[in-house]
Formats: sequence, structure tokens, C-alpha cells
Amino acid sequence: MSGFRPMSFHYYLTPIGRSDPGAEPMIPLPYPGEGGPVYPGDDPAAEPVIPLPYPGEGGPVYPGDDPAAEPVIPLPYPGEGGPVYPGNSGWVQPGASRVRFLNAAYSYPPLRIDLSNGRFVNRLGYTSITGYGRVRAGYQTVTVSGSANGRIYLQRSLPFQAGGIMTVAVIRTAGGLDLLPVADTCCRPSNGWANFRVGNLAFNSSPLDVLMSDGRVVFGDLRYKEVASFRRIQPGAYRFFYADTDMSPMASSLSIESLDPAWLDIHPPLETFGSVYLNISPGENCTVYLLQSGNGRNNIQNMILTDG
Repeated sequence: MSGFRPMSFHYYLTPIGRSDPGAEPMIPLPYPGEGGPVYPGDDPAAEPVIPLPYPGEGGPVYPGDDPAAEPVIPLPYPGEGGPVYPGNSGWVQPGASRVRFLNAAYSYPPLRIDLSNGRFVNRLGYTSITGYGRVRAGYQTVTVSGSANGRIYLQRSLPFQAGGIMTVAVIRTAGGLDLLPVADTCCRPSNGWANFRVGNLAFNSSPLDVLMSDGRVVFGDLRYKEVASFRRIQPGAYRFFYADTDMSPMASSLSIESLDPAWLDIHPPLETFGSVYLNISPGENCTVYLLQSGNGRNNIQNMILTDG
């Protein structure tokens, strides 16, 4: 009840069954955690002491049995902010995961993405991607809504691995939107080589092959929502084509080596529905995502991402 103040009472310590009108009144002890002095024990000469706060409430806490030790500030609970002691390796952010979001949802308005611990991006247009951000490891709820109207299109819990690096693509499905996590972790290319992969995020595409001008199939039968594993590639200029064939892909153990530059403008002797030109640099990881570019079958466009 607003404005209510409890009445104060004085208590007199007297032997049971006796009434001593000359006894001095005592201040009642507070409830634990409410602050104020509390009686420290059976020693009548001891001074009352201030009760310690609950863990995480801040304020000094008694550090041990050493009476000369200084009180210390308690650490916050993990994730509540403020520094936490990391051990002997310096100040770090434990349990962090690196993630970025890609809008691959054709025909949807710009999106807003929230995680359990706050806003990640306010406006992400189609074919746009964020930079990597650090999030706490563990399961977190991802909310995808419209930037302009606030309409919630999707809420889904995703696991974020400590020390992990990934891209989360917002994609179309027959029933609305979904999330596709793609691991970006890869062995660093060595000896001047690079890494290359293709991911099919085009909702209107048929299973496709990725091939070179001389007919070699680098990745075969890539279906919607499928992202190929990285393959080692020799730096240089390339043109890759997309087609629907019955040809077998190269063995996964083989590296991709460039052709003579004269091959760059030559189309393979079969029907293709798209291509991409790349200039691969040493030491980089190159990912080409195929995104929808129209309502027709296999209307696709390229989105090239390089992490060097």
C-alpha cells in the first residue's frame, strides 16, 4: 500500500517470567540482506558488523581469514557486464562466437535482426551482409522482423559455439522464412594457395553443377540450401559456369588449378544459366553464394565474399 510505514517497537531483554522495567531497549536486527548492523556472535564486547551483500549485488565482500586482507569487489555473473578475471592469460571475453547475417530472402523488405542479448542489425536489405559480430556462446533466440513495420517473421533458437565463426543466412521457404547457419571455419590456405566454395541459396533454382570452361565439374548437384565444402584453389583468374548436367564432379581430393587465359571466354559445350568471373588471390577464402534474381526458374545472381 502506497505511503504505509510500519510501526516501530522496542524490545526488552529480561529473564523469562520476570519483568525488568530498568532494562535498556535494543534496536531490532534487520532481516538478512537488508543492511544495517547485525550482532556478530556471543561476545558482548564485539562490535556489530555490516552484513555482506548477496553474490553479484556489488559492494565489498570479506576475502578470507586474513584480518589484514582488504575487502574485494565480487565479480558479476557471466554475461551481466563488467570485467571478469580470465586467469593468467590477460583480459579476454570468454565464450564468444563470431557471426554475421546474410539476407537471402528474395522479395522480402529490409529486415531487422535481434538476438537474445540485444539488437544485431536494424536494417539489412536483400543481398546484404553484416560484418562479424561477437555474441555469447550457447543457445540464443534469433528474431527476424521487418525494419519498417516491425512484423515478426521468424523466431528460432540457434547454437553458437565458443570460438566458432559462421554466417547465418535468412532464406525463403515454402512457408515463410528460415535460418541457415553456415560454418566459416576453414584451414588457412598455405604455400600461396587459396580456398573456394559455392553455396546455393536461390529458392527458385534446380540442382546445379559448377564447372569450368574445359568441362571439369568442380561441384556437382548443389541443391537449394546446400553449401559445398571449401576446396583448395590455385590463385588466378577463373570463370565458372552453372548448368544442370549428369556429369560427375572432380574427386574432392583434387585441387582446382587455373586454365590458360584463352579459356576464360570459352563456354562449355552445353546449356548454362549463369556464370561468375573471379580473380582469386593467395591466402584468401572465397565463397560465392547464388541468390535469386527473378521469379523465373534458375534466375540467379552471384554474391562474392572473400575473407583473407
